[in-house]
Amino acid sequence: MAYIEFIEKVHRSTKRDYLSRALSGDKAAFATAAKKFDVDYWDGSRNTGYGGYHYDGRWLEVARRIATHYGLKSGDKILDVGCGKGFLLYEFTQAVPGVEIAGLDVSKYAIEHSKPEVKPLLTLGSASSLPYPDGAYDLVISINTLHNLQLPELELALKEIQRVGRKSKYVLMDSYRNEEEKVNLLNWQLTCECFFTPREWEWIFKKAGYSGDYGCIFFE
Repeated sequence: MAYIEFIEKVHRSTKRDYLSRALSGDKAAFATAAKKFDVDYWDGSRNTGYGGYHYDGRWLEVARRIATHYGLKSGDKILDVGCGKGFLLYEFTQAVPGVEIAGLDVSKYAIEHSKPEVKPLLTLGSASSLPYPDGAYDLVISINTLHNLQLPELELALKEIQRVGRKSKYVLMDSYRNEEEKVNLLNWQLTCECFFTPREWEWIFKKAGYSGDYGCIFFE
């Protein structure tokens, strides 16, 4: 298991006013709407989610970094657990022509509005019960998804990722290292169920038998 940063540039490219979301209205109502993972979350206002999640090519660099790190090549199979609209999966096909991709997400809306090139390869489902055989994928990734699960489902999801991953695995979650980052995370988050430090995440990984790599998003 190794700690690896792949998307810090993408994360830092978006400016966030942490207090505005907490103070601009009914934060509980915003979170309730966001947790439906429907139009409000993906393409509604910034108070309830992304404020419009559209393809802009920013994930290509991330795909290239991941592909280089794990030595991906034509014919390798990649699964994205919590794929959203499939933008990162599409970029894998551009970064490594000939890779085989698959994605799963809990959001019917995201899949219906996904990148047309990858839409037929996306499946509606839960991270805690992956509909794939053991060792089916050379790389399994899960970006900004696992922290949306409560602990019982989180453990199952980690075990499922471990089960279907034949070689490499990488997960990315929200985290904090100090009180300032914790407050920023609490003010900004809408869908998180798990708030853990990196040390606690590692403890959970070991308890679940997850042996892949991981990274964290910090709200500095």
